[in-house]
Amino acid sequence: MIQIAPPRPRLGMLPTACLILSAAVLGAASPAGALRGDPPGPSSSAPPAILEPATVPLDARIDGSKVTTVGDPSLPRFVAPPLPAVLRIAEKDAEIAMSPESVAAARAALDRGLDYLIASQGADGSWMRGSAVTPTDQSPREGAASVAVSALAVKAIAQAPTSPTRRDALDRALRFVTASLAAGGGFDGLAAGGIGNYVASAVVMGLATAGRTEHADRLAEGVMWLQEQQWDQREGVAPAQDWFGGAGYGRHGRPDLSNTQLMLDALHDAGVSTEDPAVQRALVFVSRTQNLKATNPASWAQAGSDDGGFVYTPANGGESFASEAAGEGRYGEIQPEGVPRSLRSYGSMTYAGFKSLLYAGLTADDPRVRAAFDWIRRHWTFDENPGLGQQGHYYFLHAMARALLAAQQAEIETADGVKRNWREELVAALAALQRDDGSWINEADRWEEGRPELVTVYALLALEEALKPAMTLGD
Repeated sequence: MIQIAPPRPRLGMLPTACLILSAAVLGAASPAGALRGDPPGPSSSAPPAILEPATVPLDARIDGSKVTTVGDPSLPRFVAPPLPAVLRIAEKDAEIAMSPESVAAARAALDRGLDYLIASQGADGSWMRGSAVTPTDQSPREGAASVAVSALAVKAIAQAPTSPTRRDALDRALRFVTASLAAGGGFDGLAAGGIGNYVASAVVMGLATAGRTEHADRLAEGVMWLQEQQWDQREGVAPAQDWFGGAGYGRHGRPDLSNTQLMLDALHDAGVSTEDPAVQRALVFVSRTQNLKATNPASWAQAGSDDGGFVYTPANGGESFASEAAGEGRYGEIQPEGVPRSLRSYGSMTYAGFKSLLYAGLTADDPRVRAAFDWIRRHWTFDENPGLGQQGHYYFLHAMARALLAAQQAEIETADGVKRNWREELVAALAALQRDDGSWINEADRWEEGRPELVTVYALLALEEALKPAMTLGD
């Protein structure tokens, strides 16, 4: 049985990023028996225990010839909840671990960015309405992407101080998101657009942050949808297989760390317990995405750098966009003769993985957390997405900000021995990149970062992480 561990003291340069959650949050824990490994009850809809064997055939949508068996996973005996989700920026400057000058710069950049975002909102309350998008491995999608970006904009506006203009924009955006759910047949209907997990995760984050009682049912529905869409025993995926515990763009595609970390972001924002079976299954998948020989038995990891960083996915034998960028092939298939296949770690996925480990209840003394943090210390930069250059730069900055807030350190001592205030450096980087109209854009437009609405949302959410109160183990 997984047990909740008490908070621990600081450990070297990385403190335990965990506190005991409130009783209200812990009340969202998994069904009785799920963590004990007991078989599900008589209801056919009951979720399986976390690591029980798969008893149904592999889902017909999965190409079984590509699924790799990597060995039976194990779960931590103890998990410690991360800090409760913080869904508002600090009201008082003194609560923020930055200099007064940096706080002022952050608030000014935030205000200008929100002004741009609201000015670019459509008459129906949406953003990017009617814009075709091409996420990884998917054909162009329109409506679903607009709902997702609009839901993330809800989060960006709701976390900031309110005003009549912002309240009106928030109200219109919420009406668009909820009306889209109703018109499309709920989350299943939106998932038909091919990026269901991305949309549902964004909607859950937006509704959780807005915190309105009239949306409680939709929020609960979104949480349940995410939990049910995870690849697990219900689709015949065994815990020993590399798809297990992951989430993908759609139910017809293989899981990846990008989608899995978004699911965990959403569950965290909604107050779902670390003990929840979906969270612990995701931990299995996330661990298999790390370049760490001691805990990842996959052949690509055993032949790899052992640097503690993360790749895009372990599914179907593994993929990494950093390997592709280095000329080694997305699957690491282009290697010199006699060199075993390996995959390269990169920045956005390493911050995504590090954050996900913390959200799943691992503490600072876990070797996976320590190794990921050491990778971060060695590859410290705000200027690019390490391993990919400018590709996905703003996605990287958002993942980085969430991860470093979860780590609960005011300063990071990098590998060169320099102590760095990550909030101040993030604010300086984003302020320098902000355009005259208050927006942000990435000239490297892969993954839709050529669209100022999406990139501005990423930038605002990153700024807001830096502006949230600095909490400690004593709080």
